[in-house]
Amino acid sequence: MKSLINKKILLGITGGIAAYKIPFLIRDIIKKGGLVKCILTEGSKEFVTPTTLKTLTKQKVYMDEFDIEEGVIPHTTLSKWPDVFVIAPATANTISKLAGGIADNLLTLVGLDTRKPVLIVPSMHENMYNNEITQKNLEILKRRGFNILEPEEGELAGGDRGKGRLPEIERIVFEIEKILEKKDFPNKKIVVTAGATREYIDPVRFISNPSTGRMGFSLAREGVLRGGDVVLISGKTFLTPPYGVNFIEVDSAEDMKTEVFKHFDDLDYLIMAAAVSDFSPSSVVQEKIKKDSFNFTLSLSQTPDILKEAGERKKHQKLVGFALETENLLKNGYKKLKEKNLDMIVINEPTKNSGFEVETNKVTIILRSGDVYRFPLLSKEEVSKIIFDLLEGL
Repeated sequence: MKSLINKKILLGITGGIAAYKIPFLIRDIIKKGGLVKCILTEGSKEFVTPTTLKTLTKQKVYMDEFDIEEGVIPHTTLSKWPDVFVIAPATANTISKLAGGIADNLLTLVGLDTRKPVLIVPSMHENMYNNEITQKNLEILKRRGFNILEPEEGELAGGDRGKGRLPEIERIVFEIEKILEKKDFPNKKIVVTAGATREYIDPVRFISNPSTGRMGFSLAREGVLRGGDVVLISGKTFLTPPYGVNFIEVDSAEDMKTEVFKHFDDLDYLIMAAAVSDFSPSSVVQEKIKKDSFNFTLSLSQTPDILKEAGERKKHQKLVGFALETENLLKNGYKKLKEKNLDMIVINEPTKNSGFEVETNKVTIILRSGDVYRFPLLSKEEVSKIIFDLLEGL
């Protein structure tokens, strides 16, 4: 999904060795629809060339504060251009200049002149990052409203290990998206469930379904982008949890119920996107069932209906349920919404490229008011945005 379409990102690249990674950042921003311009310091040209950046961005690369064309002053023009100014990698030297109000190159001139959001991405040796002076300078910038993305732990230049690595490109892009996204759920407590539960028959066999958790993970990511405090409770999955969530992994429906109600009293929104098993074995066999156990009979019991219980217990909370329906979508969906005291139900239609194990969904959404919204096949990221847009109006 092109989440940065027509967004203007100005990249300030300083003289740290991590500058060699910036072409990959540019590539990912452009893939998401963003427009990129670059400012280079003198030192950064040792690690990445202006020609490379110009080729990738299809834009002029700016290096000289005195490069005045047709009476246009570079730093005042560039400071007004972007939606966000990203300084990556940000060296200790550049951080100290910005904190101290020193403007001796084009990058620091723009950094002090701009009134647009600024994201500082420090990258340096651990000892430099932890130095009292560097930390004090970062605190000064935070107080002035600059966004700081902390470096990661890992291998550093020279072979040392520690905190100072440039964050992964995906992490930087996420932070840019977060800065640019509207914050219509500020500090709201949001619990999202995702994936399939497992109901064990014996130590190695279980009842489950093909849910990958993509829909729930996408919803959790959207919640973080829009300012929410998100807890993601998921069945087993191969997916990497989104940045910024409190991730809890569970096995069974009973486990998921326990975790949901640990948070229930304090939450504002519960979005039950998990594919929770309807049945579990009445008892679990403690040893692996042998292939020649011809007389084995599997007795099943219903699992707890987490959403129904949430509907019975809710006070201020908004509840969102998901359902897969093959017929009478509106009738069955509205019935479930009423029976479970929901505020919204999202009905998945099991058509080609919709539902489990794919990255798209075709959904119909019914609100408590009776309003119905039908959508064509969309990416799960697009569906997530729609759900939060509708939630914001409830």
